[in-house]
Amino acid sequence: MWRKPLALSEDLQALVSIFASRANAELVRLQRDREIQRLTETLEQRVRERTADLQKLNAELDSFAYTVSHDLKSPLRAIDGFTRLLDEQLGERLSQDEREMFDRVLSSTTRMGSLISALLALARVSQASLERQTVDLSQLVQGILAEEQGRQPGRQIQCLVAEGLQAECDPQLTRIALENLLGNALKYSRDRPETVIEFGQSAAEDGQTIRYFVRDNGVGFNMAYAAKLFQPFQRLHMANEFEGTGIGLATVRRIVERHGGTITACSAPGEGATFSFTLGDAPSA
Repeated sequence: MWRKPLALSEDLQALVSIFASRANAELVRLQRDREIQRLTETLEQRVRERTADLQKLNAELDSFAYTVSHDLKSPLRAIDGFTRLLDEQLGERLSQDEREMFDRVLSSTTRMGSLISALLALARVSQASLERQTVDLSQLVQGILAEEQGRQPGRQIQCLVAEGLQAECDPQLTRIALENLLGNALKYSRDRPETVIEFGQSAAEDGQTIRYFVRDNGVGFNMAYAAKLFQPFQRLHMANEFEGTGIGLATVRRIVERHGGTITACSAPGEGATFSFTLGDAPSA
């Protein structure tokens, strides 16, 4: 068409129009693709920056929690000590009402001491270095259960522990997590004539990831409130029913997540509970 002028017929004009429209559409698409690519690159950068900010903030919060909890122990010890000293000095001069008030103060200081210790433990778990090595989980669980049975010799406890289960994980942190899970299983099943504790593994939905589980035949809980389980200070049972600080499962979740894994719970009232978790590769800092 550029060699010599042509008289455009209607067909040729329509063909050129179609070609021009198509070329224009491709150029617009290319422009949009480049804009999307630039947005994606900047979005990824913003996500990395935001993730780094969140990690830094979490580290600062953990450090703050540790410092505050540690500093609270000294005045709490003073309150507890002077209260007990007053109790001893006043002795028989206290009326029944005054005695009850002293007992409430001492009970509250003991409770607060337990909460502070739990917070310190949670902060230490968050700040401790994670060193992976091959750990025999079956042997670890058997040892923890043997210690618990030694503390409660009068209980009928049936332990079903799968043999030879190993994982690449931090031995100290994993022990803390299993102690909390097994301790909860024993606590919430203590009213049963025979306590049954089971530890094993199963394949995850992807067929490759290994999930470990701790199962008991205890009182269980309503799954409608399962989201509260792994939050600090959140409890599904009254304190007069089962003692505790509400920090244990939050500590377990923190340990599992530091390993790059996940933890879930499944239960029903009166039918026991099953906690399953993975110990995947820990994300890079």
